[in-house]
Amino acid sequence: MLLIPPLQRRWLGAILLTGGLLVGLPRAWAAFEAAPSRADRVALGGPQVRVLLGEARILTVRAPDGARLRLRDGSGQVLMELGPDQPLRLQLAGSQVLALAEAAAGEAAPAYDSATGPTPVPRLGPSALATAPAANPNADPVAAGQGAMARSAPSVAQRLRVGELVVEPVPAPGSEGSVWLQKRRYRGSLWIRPQGDILQAVNLVGLETYLASVVGSEMPASWPLEALRAQAVAARTYALRALRPSSGRAYDLKATVASQVYLGVEAETASTQAAVAGTRGLVLTYGDGLIEAVFHSSGGGSTENSGELWAQQLPYLVSVADFDHESPVRDWRLPLGDALVRKGFPEIGNLERIEVLSTSSSGRVRQARVVGSAGAVVVTGAELRSRLGLKSTLVQFSREPINVPLFPDQAGTASDQLTAPLLGPPPLPALNALAAPSPLQWVAIGRGFGHGIGMSQWGACAMARRGEGFEQILQHYYRGTQLRPYSSLAALAPLLQPRLSLAPVKPRALALTLGTTP
Repeated sequence: MLLIPPLQRRWLGAILLTGGLLVGLPRAWAAFEAAPSRADRVALGGPQVRVLLGEARILTVRAPDGARLRLRDGSGQVLMELGPDQPLRLQLAGSQVLALAEAAAGEAAPAYDSATGPTPVPRLGPSALATAPAANPNADPVAAGQGAMARSAPSVAQRLRVGELVVEPVPAPGSEGSVWLQKRRYRGSLWIRPQGDILQAVNLVGLETYLASVVGSEMPASWPLEALRAQAVAARTYALRALRPSSGRAYDLKATVASQVYLGVEAETASTQAAVAGTRGLVLTYGDGLIEAVFHSSGGGSTENSGELWAQQLPYLVSVADFDHESPVRDWRLPLGDALVRKGFPEIGNLERIEVLSTSSSGRVRQARVVGSAGAVVVTGAELRSRLGLKSTLVQFSREPINVPLFPDQAGTASDQLTAPLLGPPPLPALNALAAPSPLQWVAIGRGFGHGIGMSQWGACAMARRGEGFEQILQHYYRGTQLRPYSSLAALAPLLQPRLSLAPVKPRALALTLGTTP
């Protein structure tokens, strides 16, 4: 054994300690820097968003093949689990959710009712299941508020009643869970809640997970990656700006064009997931706030100043050139037949004329007068578009002949001709029909698709195809904005904190202004 004097041992210990610090501290600091920030760890897939999927009197939920579902009440208490191929039918029972699930043969327990409180049941926790033998397989399982989820004997119906119900997937190891609602499949969990005389289905899902579906729902997944990335940033910014707990609503976004189209798991592809991953956390800001990152399909050659159609002009939403030349709706025509006009303007009688009273600088209708045999009505451009089903308000109106065949042996039918685009002069009529003048109708002749404000999706596609990156696309359509990670925005911190649990987020008093609302 080597004997070292005490003084030398102290010196050697000091040298070894110093060396350990010099080697270990840089490694520890590197690991600390590489760790995700607090905001990025809020939830798997990013901060949680609440998306209204639909409203109906009866909803059907089931697990994907080979998976299970766990049911909780509104407080997060576990009620029961459903196995594979075990559908759950939900309906309103007074002010509660009545859930009817088919069970395996011989499985039975008393019904769980939130009014009487939980009953301890092994494995199923506080849930207790009401049993009723399956009857006629063709009978309505919810007729007259009764009934079992009947498919065939000897199955047993399980039933529970709660004020609110959370349905969450129990995924197989190494996989990400999902749940079927009606005919679509969604990641995250479902929050089912009564709202008046219907049930609301709200998807509780991580933001980044949600975006992979939104990008594929809003854009063809085959488009260039840079266009998909631009869409991902715009959609992320739009979604985060919608997080407003002080509104008192049970959801942040809708799954339709009222917010952003969200079609669930089947809209995800490798390219949309890559677009979201390649821009993870990036949002568009102006000053210290998130922008109103609106977008539309096609601008018809130019986008619109927000102040010309909305109440306020936002500095980053100004009219710019649009490169939507390849858009199939850059130019369009819509014959305004009697049925269409009667549906949109029942108060005016037969349409006589449409007078455009004012337009924006890009030519979009701001106000119009629709005149008929029974009266006239003045509407905004947006209302005119909605009532007549126009693709945009970049539109003019012309009175043109209806190319209606006069004899049965002529090609096509009258309804075909009424809806076909008038691309050229009508064919010469038969000789014995020369005396019959062609009837006239109004035709809408327009360009573009959508409100025309913000990013044009077809324009983004064209810019990406000519080699421009998503940063250039966004800078073109949202002037003067900056790309920043949302975790750097201090104003978002109060919104991200309440979204850590899977249980529904209860509205709380919180005022937050992100940018300027038009």
